Amino acid sequence: MHVIEHAFSLGQIVATRNALDSLPLPDIHAALDRHQQGDWGDVCKADHAANDAAVFEKGRLLSVYKTAGGTKFWIITEWDRSATTILLPEDY
Repeated sequence: MHVIEHAFSLGQIVATRNALDSLPLPDIHAALDRHQQGDWGDVCKADHAANDAAVFEKGRLLSVYKTAGGTKFWIITEWDRSATTILLPEDY
């Protein structure tokens, strides 16, 4: 696992209503911490490499996680680091 120790700002953290209703808060908090440290979760190799580059080139960051119950969710940080959104795939 490649970890980038708090290398970028999350900006304003927001979530879709569906994500807030479906995801346990401890899972959200743990995933946000992983995301900010450069642990991109269950992304493919290409997305992993794109995220690693985007940290330094100011690109969009996408992480994919699952709750303890198996619900998949995404965390997306905008290219300008103004906001980070927590959402379910169907919310996109």
